[in-house]
Amino acid sequence: MSTAALALARAFLFVPADRPERHVRALATGAGAVIVDLEDAVAPERKAAAREGLAASFAALPAAGRQRLLVRINAAGTPWHEDDCVAVAGLVLQGLIAGVVLPKAERGGDLRRLAEAIGPRGVIVPLVESAAGLAAIDELAAAPQVLRLAFGNLDFQADVGLACDADEAELVPVRLALLLASRRAGLPAPIDGVTADWRDAQRLAADTARARRGGFGAKLCIHPDQVAPVQAALGPSDGELAWARRVIEAVRSAGGGVVSLDGRMVDAPVVRLAERLVALAAEQDRHPTTKETSK
Repeated sequence: MSTAALALARAFLFVPADRPERHVRALATGAGAVIVDLEDAVAPERKAAAREGLAASFAALPAAGRQRLLVRINAAGTPWHEDDCVAVAGLVLQGLIAGVVLPKAERGGDLRRLAEAIGPRGVIVPLVESAAGLAAIDELAAAPQVLRLAFGNLDFQADVGLACDADEAELVPVRLALLLASRRAGLPAPIDGVTADWRDAQRLAADTARARRGGFGAKLCIHPDQVAPVQAALGPSDGELAWARRVIEAVRSAGGGVVSLDGRMVDAPVVRLAERLVALAAEQDRHPTTKETSK
């Protein structure tokens, strides 16, 4: 799996760093990316041991699976951040992970230092979780080695004092800001936040549909049971895929340029959309969701 494949990933599944037995099962869910969490999922007294155990846990995983691994480190300014940066730099260098998720991203300088630490092979996903992060959104998006922006919807509400209903209508402007910053920086579609109640399938479906309508290309998942619905909802439907293949075939048959399909003009933007839909379907075929979970 390449960086390009991570750019198309739809489900980013969190798994605790101090539960190595769950790492392989998380990969088996078919999630496009697995985020091994050193931050919220690990108690302060267990963080050092969890960090030290990552290399052995990841070395035991299939090589292809490691290319889907990201590690969420602790935020800049916390007592664990510097040691986390050293550890993930070593993991990237050994080819054991693809990159790093930085929570509470608020300064481009923090991302630049992280990029220097992990080297050019590693990618970075900044989590926008605060008013300060939102204010610096373009700086974060333009920082080196940033793969995609991600939205920490629950932490953002806590930071600014919002009390959102389930539909999170109050966060529409924030989500739009992430989408526009991603577009300005030439990044893939951003990653939406979590649905906190993993048992509420109806809420997950509504949240994922909102994410797709709002231009988001992926969603953070907190439980394996969320992976399959998110993958399906954010991927192309059978009808969309059939249309995309017809577009590509029509352009190929015409030798390129502008063509007409079903009485409508097919120009370069339409072709790019069709190619993206086909690429999304191909990525899902490479990592099908299984029924195995990390419960």
